[in-house]
Amino acid sequence: MSEDLERESMEYDVVIVGGGPAGLSAAIRLKQMAAKAGTEISVALLEKGSEVGAHILSGAVIDPKGLAELFPNWKEEGAPLETPVTKDRFKLLGPQGELSLPMFAMPPFMHNHGCYIASLANLTRWLAGKAEELGVEIYPGFAASDLVWNDDGSVKGVVVGVVGIAKDGEKKPDYQPGMELHGKYVFIAEGVRGSLAKQLIAKFKLDEGKSPQKYGIGIKELWQVPPEQHQPGLAEHTTGWPLDDQTGGGSFMYHFGDNYVAIGYVVHLNYKNPWLSPFDEFQRFKQHPTVRPHLEGGKRIAYGARAITEGGYQSVPKLTFPGGALIGCSAGFVNVPRIKGSHNAVKTGILAADAAFEAVQAGRAGDELTAYQTSYDKSWVAKELKIVRNAKPLLGKFGTALGGALGMADMWVNHLTGGALGLFGTLKHDKTDAASTGLAKDYKPIVYPKPDGVISFDKLSSVFLSATNHEEDQPAHLRLKDPSVPIQVNLPKYGEPARLYCPAGVYEVLYNEQGGDPRFQINAQNCVHCKTCDIKDPSQNIVWTTPEGGGGPNYPNM
Repeated sequence: MSEDLERESMEYDVVIVGGGPAGLSAAIRLKQMAAKAGTEISVALLEKGSEVGAHILSGAVIDPKGLAELFPNWKEEGAPLETPVTKDRFKLLGPQGELSLPMFAMPPFMHNHGCYIASLANLTRWLAGKAEELGVEIYPGFAASDLVWNDDGSVKGVVVGVVGIAKDGEKKPDYQPGMELHGKYVFIAEGVRGSLAKQLIAKFKLDEGKSPQKYGIGIKELWQVPPEQHQPGLAEHTTGWPLDDQTGGGSFMYHFGDNYVAIGYVVHLNYKNPWLSPFDEFQRFKQHPTVRPHLEGGKRIAYGARAITEGGYQSVPKLTFPGGALIGCSAGFVNVPRIKGSHNAVKTGILAADAAFEAVQAGRAGDELTAYQTSYDKSWVAKELKIVRNAKPLLGKFGTALGGALGMADMWVNHLTGGALGLFGTLKHDKTDAASTGLAKDYKPIVYPKPDGVISFDKLSSVFLSATNHEEDQPAHLRLKDPSVPIQVNLPKYGEPARLYCPAGVYEVLYNEQGGDPRFQINAQNCVHCKTCDIKDPSQNIVWTTPEGGGGPNYPNM
């Protein structure tokens, strides 16, 4: 809850937290609707990154379906979707070889024909320009750190711009208490596992009756390769090695742009082995004899990591609360089999904007935008997620091989019946990713190969490429509910997996010269804001909060 401070405030019709595809699409749609109706609507959009796009990371093969609803002539207007997918491959990897799976055996929606390989960060930068042309007030470098409430318990707005608090909690000479941005409606578009969304979901029980949300961690590198190795339009996905059959995940590799290769790995965070390191699995994957040739002679120019919502249809919470709505990945609209969500984020931003515009025009404020929930339930977003709803639970229950085969069969039946039948009804997720973590004693520690500095790398040199920066003299934004848990609970029970699942070297267990007296160290300045720790910590003791605005990665072309 916000502090009892006197702050200046600004009033808007709609306040949007987050400058990703969902937030920007909502802002644009609101202004488009106002122009069409010959009226005005005031919209403020807050982005915690140093600029719009600084914290955006995705594969990305982008389905322009949502964008086309916002800008039917997006090509003519210069949207940065320049490389159409021309080659579509899906492979099963073994330790030394590969097996190409027939694309014709997959439902049509699994094909990438009509999609584009691009930088989602650059697309959001383009959308931000369009939003500003329409009169949206965009505030980059402003983290929304808390909520403001009306007397009736509805959301009134957010607190932004709190700066100048030292590590010890004292106020520095440049201290600013921030200000309050009030809106008739507040849209939460923070992306995966946002700190305000967590509060709202808990307070209003928005996930009541839903399956637990599920997640993956996506780790990505951007390479520039010699022209003779570049295959523009190639979209290749793999599953299998280096993960075992009981650990879900797979790779993506996209050739696009200026001799770019976007390569990455997704590990589903319901994995059991606490000794597993997603980062090191990715580095190992790149050494595969069929993968390495794509990168040899090239230069790694960017790195990043981000959690992905994977719960799907049965994990989407109620979308509205008094005074606002969840849009985009704050609610979780990723289609896991397609490895796509930006088109759904755009569409949900549009749907929420339509509901809010109608409400503001009717003189309403602070109530629930029930029209948004209704329109989502009838939308192609819900239909798309319903068709693939069992793919993730089947993988979790039966493993990659059998679960993948059953999931494919179920998706075909759902596709042919519009989601009405399916083979399994609607399966539920039975536990959180944190609760899926096994005990260290039940698994053998994994010894990963040392990086060669050519194809595979260490975490710290990778973080350097993410251009991550935080004001060092500020309270750590990674907070422990109980500081004793990492050493007294997580270390003996789970081997303290934070030091392994974090892709940025934030968490360490340090020992004295005699190898004893372990202590837990948090290098918060390394954090790339992936939120994996908030999700996967088996004791649920780590809480991710927003640092001062502008802190975090500064992703180029990601």
